[in-house]
Amino acid sequence: MRVPALPLINTPDIELWPARLLSARSNRDARMIAGASRVLRRKRDGRFLAAHTVSGLVDLLPGWQRDGGADAALAALRETSDRRGHDSRPPKLLSLDRIAAHLERLGLDDRYALRTGLPLVAEPARLAFAGVDRYRRALWLDAQAARAWQRMQAAARHDGVVLEAISGYRSHDYQLGIVERKLARGLTLDAILAVNAAPGYSEHHSGRALDIGAPGEPPAEESFERTPAFAWLQRHAAAHGFAMSYPRDNPHGIVYEPWHWCHSPAESD
Repeated sequence: MRVPALPLINTPDIELWPARLLSARSNRDARMIAGASRVLRRKRDGRFLAAHTVSGLVDLLPGWQRDGGADAALAALRETSDRRGHDSRPPKLLSLDRIAAHLERLGLDDRYALRTGLPLVAEPARLAFAGVDRYRRALWLDAQAARAWQRMQAAARHDGVVLEAISGYRSHDYQLGIVERKLARGLTLDAILAVNAAPGYSEHHSGRALDIGAPGEPPAEESFERTPAFAWLQRHAAAHGFAMSYPRDNPHGIVYEPWHWCHSPAESD
């Protein structure tokens, strides 16, 4: 898949996707997306809301503009359409003012941060395409992290090692959904929070964190530490600005995650 020039434009409720990276379930949506430059996609459930075409904005979900977040998404679309060429400005960060409501839905409050020592993490307003993950989904990262990941992946490939991305950027809404789906399956909140940080506190929100896997290995399992991919990362990841975030006995109460690596822009680029 060729790297598209268009970034992912991020607003609190709605993402503006490059249309070429999306596939639709209905024939009507597929036709609209085929002729669009961007598609407005609701974060909380992944619904396609509207397609931006040469003829203007075409609604894919009737009445979507009456829902929350429409004004911010349309303003971002206008700003993006008015700007030509590559935007080299550092991306803005989205507000953190809804994190308290997300935590309340889970029966948590700001004592979670005190207990874990995890900082609040804002979402960037723009993310770069970094290729695709193991499941052929678009992988979105902070622009510096995207370049660093692609260089590191190529360096590993040169050494005969395949690094697969399992996941990159996640929104606060998506993180909330992960926790709620696991609760619905009967897991306890404490067990979930040992593996998934609460919404607002995951490094994935920053677009700098990656879950990394290797062919034939199950995703996000401790067995990854026995692979040549992990051995390669231990030797070379730091040179590309990546570090493993959650070693054994880390102070945050997160289980050992040999697959989770985060990019620090000060260390590379």
